[in-house]
Amino acid sequence: MKTKKLRKKRLGNIEYTESSGNVFADLGLPNPEEALAKAKIAVKIHHIIKKKKLTQAKAAKILKISQPKISLLLRGYLADFSLERLLRFLNDLGQDIYISIVPASHSRHGTTMIGDSLSNCHIAALGK
Repeated sequence: MKTKKLRKKRLGNIEYTESSGNVFADLGLPNPEEALAKAKIAVKIHHIIKKKKLTQAKAAKILKISQPKISLLLRGYLADFSLERLLRFLNDLGQDIYISIVPASHSRHGTTMIGDSLSNCHIAALGK
């Protein structure tokens, strides 16, 4: 996937750079699309754990991982977690995941959307 070129803008005397929409790409990190997708899924996991009022120990038992791993996950340290594993965590927390494949509407390269509903999707754009 092509990365969006960051544009410089001015507001009065202040010059700033407009985001591409993916902070990981803006920072020049490797695999920014995957990092964004993992971050959005981790946020959803965090919200579910909080909503269910689970302790880290209870969440660890449900997800079949150690409490220290839950702590890392909840603090955004996601290097040890694959997208597949994070999706499985959502299932273990009682969430259904629907993956729908449809032709791209605006370009030859498709996008990946993550969200609770179509009206609340976040584009993760898993790249080539």
